[in-house]
Amino acid sequence: MTESSQVEVWAAGDHELGEGARWIDGRLVYVDILAGRLLEVADLPGPRTASEITRVDVPLGAVAPVVDRPGHWIAAAGTGIALLAPDGSLDWLARPEDRSPVPTRMNDGVCDPHGRFWAGSMPYDGTKGAGSLYRTDSDGSVHRVLDGLTIVNGPAFNGTGDLLYVADSAAGIIHRCTLDPDGNPTGREEFTRVNAGGSPDGMTVDTDGCLWVAIWGHGAVHRYHPDGTHLATLHLPTPQPTSVCLTPTGGRLLVTTARHGLTDPGSQDGSVLSVPVEAAAPPACAYRLQ
Repeated sequence: MTESSQVEVWAAGDHELGEGARWIDGRLVYVDILAGRLLEVADLPGPRTASEITRVDVPLGAVAPVVDRPGHWIAAAGTGIALLAPDGSLDWLARPEDRSPVPTRMNDGVCDPHGRFWAGSMPYDGTKGAGSLYRTDSDGSVHRVLDGLTIVNGPAFNGTGDLLYVADSAAGIIHRCTLDPDGNPTGREEFTRVNAGGSPDGMTVDTDGCLWVAIWGHGAVHRYHPDGTHLATLHLPTPQPTSVCLTPTGGRLLVTTARHGLTDPGSQDGSVLSVPVEAAAPPACAYRLQ
């Protein structure tokens, strides 16, 4: 267990809805969703602040780098999946949420070890079952993998990419799916349910196969063993952690936070926090576009 006194502000900021923290090329990359901003923080000594990489005119849920295309990203944005160029232009691969019966947007997303991009969606009004999980293959095709969820968060993968963790934040449930080599679910189970208040949000898997989960609304991060055992709770000084990122060298967990919806946000709400931990994770995987 880590007390909040051990938590430090790693990068100051007042982000409304920071999310999608990923370690890429020796720096932290993340988004401010509702502002449509893609941000980075270099791993340098001394006070740190985020720099804007680019900005789009739709909500930006998460990104992953594209292999052999420096400065280019695949993005969960607006109502679909797009390739994001350095100038902020979006080349849409698909906009499946345009067909949703209620207004929705894309939310968190990540690449698996095979170079496929996975991202979830969520309804603005919380309509039950209106969220879905999508997989984008290397040919740019976008496939709905799971539906009937509400606020889809995560996703996260084990090191071999054959286990998928995905949260339905509104239900407080983290699901675990086994995947075939093509990325199709062959099994699905309830991995754990968050019952102590708050909702599961962004997640990552460490080199020991344990799952780390930001608990929105409860000011905490949980760590789970692969068998579902709740191993630890890290307490934070901010109520709305949104995503977690373990550095490859270990010893540090970075946590994005949000000010969105708080009537009296504090000075640390919307910043990136650092928590001392004995764990590490590989850098973020990139999207392999054919």
